[in-house]
Amino acid sequence: MSRRKKDRGCGMIALVLLLFVLAGGVVGFVYVKRYMPSNELADKEKIFRIQDGRVALLLDNELQDARGIYEDGQVYLPVKWVNEHLNQRFYWDERERLLVYTLPDTIVYADENAMGEKGPLLKVTSEGMFLSLGLVLNYTDIRTEAFVTSQIKRVFVDTSWEPYETSVVKKEGRLREKGGIKSPVITDVYAGDQVDVLESMDKWARVRTKDGYVGYLENRRLEGAGTVTPESQFEAPVYTNLSMEEKVRLGFHMVTTEAANANLVNVVENTRDMNVIVPTWFNVKSNDGTYTSLASKEYVDKAHNMGLKVWAMVENVSTEESIKNLDTEALMSSTSTRKKLIENLMKEADTYGFDGFNLDFESFKAEAGPHYVQFIRELSVSCRKKGLVLSVDNPVPSSYSAHFNRREQGIVADYVIIMGYDEHYSGGEAGPVSSISFVKKAIEDTLKEVPKEKVINAVPFYTRVWTVSGDTTTSRAYGIQEAKQWVEANNVELTWDDELGLYRGGLDGNDGKQYIWMEEEESMSLKIKAVRDADLAGVACWRLGFEPTDIWDIISTVK
Repeated sequence: MSRRKKDRGCGMIALVLLLFVLAGGVVGFVYVKRYMPSNELADKEKIFRIQDGRVALLLDNELQDARGIYEDGQVYLPVKWVNEHLNQRFYWDERERLLVYTLPDTIVYADENAMGEKGPLLKVTSEGMFLSLGLVLNYTDIRTEAFVTSQIKRVFVDTSWEPYETSVVKKEGRLREKGGIKSPVITDVYAGDQVDVLESMDKWARVRTKDGYVGYLENRRLEGAGTVTPESQFEAPVYTNLSMEEKVRLGFHMVTTEAANANLVNVVENTRDMNVIVPTWFNVKSNDGTYTSLASKEYVDKAHNMGLKVWAMVENVSTEESIKNLDTEALMSSTSTRKKLIENLMKEADTYGFDGFNLDFESFKAEAGPHYVQFIRELSVSCRKKGLVLSVDNPVPSSYSAHFNRREQGIVADYVIIMGYDEHYSGGEAGPVSSISFVKKAIEDTLKEVPKEKVINAVPFYTRVWTVSGDTTTSRAYGIQEAKQWVEANNVELTWDDELGLYRGGLDGNDGKQYIWMEEEESMSLKIKAVRDADLAGVACWRLGFEPTDIWDIISTVK
């Protein structure tokens, strides 16, 4: 009887011990599962999102959506990606299959047969044009590392020359896809390896290894934090520019017929201290670069005798023919057409002896922007060689006019002119042509992209009388002098609007309610003060013949 009790007691102990062992095993399994590092290897093709032998692109250590190609022992980068992120001056003429690169004093051309030291300079595929990495490096202030010997081909492109942190691996470990020991392993790192530290966290650091991988490494495996300051050996092209020794005080002269050139003396008589006149001479009217010319040697000679520089305008908006028939994108996207147009304009300069060009291309779509800017680049080369001033008219900065690329204009052109008017325009809602807040913002935004020494603000010598009848709003432009006469003739009471910086008034007319936001001496004084306060290169006035004589007492204070 006692022996059976003892056996039962031993059995119970054994059972308890077995349960403890099983429980320990479960705990151990849970512990291993939770705390032991994973040995799972990361899918590198998935990480770099590459297939079919494409080349992954990492810009400042961030993986890009675009992909390069690897052919003839070289890496090639998509030109669209290069334009967007690295160097916008590589211009690809898809129609003529020609690469154009504009330097300050020359223009470089290359086609599909162009060869470099290591092979073709470009590749044209069904997906677009690709530039050799070496070609991009020659013209761009970047540094690169290419890893193309393995299946996972990748190129690192760095654009920053700021100091960056490094560290040394003190204990071998594993670079992981994410921060955490359960994250898949990208590659092994070994004691003594140097890594670039991209981001530091509490327990982990995002690093870039010398063999071209970006991932996460435990901080406890790193030591010897240091800083590396990269040094650029790139020599950027130097763009020399022409500028007047004094502030620019410019008047636009609307010339629509050859006979209108004879009005030069009359329009200048009303001015004071004006030193530049811009006649609207060259109207581009078709996509092949054909233009009409109203240029006059006699006009130029007279203007010079009056102490005026002459900058001939080239524009696309002064005739119904150009507005109706001209497609700016079609015109400017052809390299041969741009070249022909520029050659013809240089002949005009030689023939008539004027001092520069003023470009006034308006109302074109964003798609035409890169082509128009390329035209400005190429024209600037010819102007620089001949000592001609190149100025470019621009609408005020906005999301709708970003394609004018003022920043690039501010590098290659001599002057960037803000058309500081048409805040409210014909066909839109009634309002002022140029309120002071509108002008100040336009100047402020332009100066974010263009040096003040190149910025000219244009002011309006006109305003609009608006007629509102029901849902219909129409307007008519009046010169300042004529607008004053309209106000007086209609006994319109004007009230100063301090926020807008001008007088406003209205009346009940036969066709509806009429409104005017008046441009005159007081409103002009505020605009000119804004020009002086910003220390801009000068002021431009649209247009001569619209203004009373005493308005020039205000304009002339820009010195």
